[in-house]
Amino acid sequence: MTPHFLKTGSLSFILAASTCLAFGAEKPAADSEFFFKNGDRVVVMGDSITEQHLYSNYLETWIVTRFPAWNITFRNAGISGDRSPGGNLRFTRDVLPFNPTAMTVDFGMNDGNYRAFEEQTFKTYMAGLQGIADQARSNRIRVAWVTPQPVEKREAGPALEGYATTLEKYAEGVKAISEKNAGVFVDQFHPYLDVMNKARLENPGNIVMGGDAVHPGPPGQAVMASAILKALNFPLLVSGAEIDAAKLALVKAEQCQITGLVKGANGGIAFNRLDAALPFFPEQASSILKWTPILEEMNQYRVKVTSLNPGRYEVRLGGKKIAEYEAAALAAGVNLAQPALAIGPVADQVKLVVAAVQEKNTFYHDRIFRGIMLVIFKLPDFVEGQASILAEIESQRPRAIAKRTVDMVKLDAAVRNALTIKPHLVEIVPVQ
Repeated sequence: MTPHFLKTGSLSFILAASTCLAFGAEKPAADSEFFFKNGDRVVVMGDSITEQHLYSNYLETWIVTRFPAWNITFRNAGISGDRSPGGNLRFTRDVLPFNPTAMTVDFGMNDGNYRAFEEQTFKTYMAGLQGIADQARSNRIRVAWVTPQPVEKREAGPALEGYATTLEKYAEGVKAISEKNAGVFVDQFHPYLDVMNKARLENPGNIVMGGDAVHPGPPGQAVMASAILKALNFPLLVSGAEIDAAKLALVKAEQCQITGLVKGANGGIAFNRLDAALPFFPEQASSILKWTPILEEMNQYRVKVTSLNPGRYEVRLGGKKIAEYEAAALAAGVNLAQPALAIGPVADQVKLVVAAVQEKNTFYHDRIFRGIMLVIFKLPDFVEGQASILAEIESQRPRAIAKRTVDMVKLDAAVRNALTIKPHLVEIVPVQ
């Protein structure tokens, strides 16, 4: 694939190829410390904040785009209004049918009753978490224990006051449960609080997380997902390449293959790049980037080009301009994550993955979890033989779930198919 700005006959051509460590293998570098593993079946358990399918979808999409070769599946088991004792009671019904190897547990928002801290209520919360821990251990399920996030009050003033102070104590309880049960502790409370504090420092009346005080919208749930992943040692590198433009030489490649490196008459270069992973950030959450740089923090999608002639250069992916940089900036190295997610082949593929994840999780929630598993059949009092009818209905549930699970297999496969990464042309073109 020859870039259009190169003149045939005046090319200085070199074929440069590099395979990063573990490219095309099952795990990128730093995976050894990441909580989730290839082959995991993951249940995300919680209350209505979990059932919103925002942070859970973001978690899943970030993970599968960072590890597109993995066979990893996710199921959301969030129920509106639930508390830790409810999670304990429904563990057999809602968790075990998926035969999970790992799970996240996020309760607490409802458990504190939306009032000042009460010791007895807290003990009930802790007992529910311990019950979940006992069942997870007996079924050999790894658990990441996630704190509740603070509420975002609508009044001006400090972010940490009122019910948020109760939730901070509940977060301390999550840490205690994690330590007691050899789990992984995830503090999303304080990263979330830090973002709110930063916004309120500028204006005490700033409300930045979206949604309502209890249920964040996409901005807040992106903060949640990033805090959870960071606590689980999520690898931040997508891929990176360093090229010496004068020598037309590949210096270094991480998590990518670079081939077909060519130089043009005007001092630009071009090459084909095949990445081992994709960047991701939910575009609906972009307003939060004013207060936290999580898009670039979570996605190190880098290119470094040294020895370019002084001047300004366009960066094009797949023939589409995504950004402009000075030669000095390119020599220092730039992160292409944000512009690459806005337009071009990377953005197009990530949108396909997001759509596949959304379709799969909506089907599971509507057609299996809410549609079958949680259905409560209430028969009129005048119906004779209610017990036998209920028993017949219950006997049919496994068959109905199995039938719809066939569709889930196809939807899981659609997610993996959307993750097949193809090489794209990268052009570093002098601005005329």
